[in-house]
Amino acid sequence: MKLRWMAYPYVLWTVVFTIAPLLLVAWFAFTTMQPDGSTVFTFSGFEKIVGGDRVPLDLLGLQKIFGITLDVPLYLNIFVKSLQIALLSTLACLAFGYPAAYLLARRTANRRGGTDLLLLLFVIPMWMNALLRTYAWLALLEPNGIVNTVLSAVGLPRGQFLYNDFGIGLGMVYNYLPFMVLPIYSVLVKVDRSVIEAAEDLGADRRHVFTRVTLPLSMPGVMSGINMVFMPAMTTFLIPNLLGGGRYMLIGNVIERQYMIARDWTTASALSIVLLVFVLASMKFLTRYEKGNEGGGVLL
Repeated sequence: MKLRWMAYPYVLWTVVFTIAPLLLVAWFAFTTMQPDGSTVFTFSGFEKIVGGDRVPLDLLGLQKIFGITLDVPLYLNIFVKSLQIALLSTLACLAFGYPAAYLLARRTANRRGGTDLLLLLFVIPMWMNALLRTYAWLALLEPNGIVNTVLSAVGLPRGQFLYNDFGIGLGMVYNYLPFMVLPIYSVLVKVDRSVIEAAEDLGADRRHVFTRVTLPLSMPGVMSGINMVFMPAMTTFLIPNLLGGGRYMLIGNVIERQYMIARDWTTASALSIVLLVFVLASMKFLTRYEKGNEGGGVLL
C-alpha cells in the first residue's frame, strides 16, 4: 500500500497520452464546426461511413470468380479490404513464424547458455526504424530494382511487386513476423522436456507428439502472436503509403488523409471510433481464448 504512489506517474502518462486523446477523438466524431465558429452535435461522420458512394465489393476475388455483384458503401469496402489483407498477412506470419519459433526453441533446448545467432537475426531488425526497413523494400522490388535486375539477368520476366496486394502483404509480413515468432518461441522454450519424453515413452511418434503435446501447449503463444500481428496490420498506414505508392487505400490511409489532407476531422474521428471498437472486440476475443488456454493443454 505504501508503494502505491509509484504508480502515479504511469497513471498520469495513461491519462495524458491515452485517455485524453481518445476523448478528443470521440469529441470530434460527434461534433462539427459551423461557418460561424459554433460547434453542434452530429452523426454526419457515421452517416458517411454507412452511406455515400457505393462500390462493388470484391472479397478474395469471389466477385471475379463467381460473378457475384454486391455494392457496398465505399468506407465499408475499404474496411473489408483492410481486414482481408490483415488476415492474410497474419496467416502468412503464422505459417512462417511457427516453424521458425519451433526451430529456435529446439536449438535453445540443445544449447547450454549463450545467445542463438538465429534468434539475434530475428531481433536485430527490430532495432531499426520501421520506415527504413520498409524503404529498403522499395530498392529491392521497384521496377528497376535489385530483384527485377536479377530476374532479367537470369532470363526471367520482370515482375510487378509493388503497388498491389503482394507488395503490401510482403511488407506487413516482413515487419510483423518477429511479433509472431517471439511469443511462440517464449512459450515453446518453456515446455517441460519431461512431458515430451513421457509421450514418447507411451509410444507416440513425432507427429503425435507435436499435434497432441507441443501444439496444444504452444497455443497461448500462438494467440499472443496473432494478436500482436493482426492489430497493427489492420491499422497501419505507413506500409500501404510506401509500398502502395500512395495510391493503395486501406482504412489507416483513409483516416490519415481525412485528418491531414481533407481536414474532415468528423469523418476521420468516426472512422477511428469504428476501427477502435473493432480492434477492442478482436482483442477481447483473442484474450479470452488465450486465458482459456493459459498454460496450454495436452490432447489425450
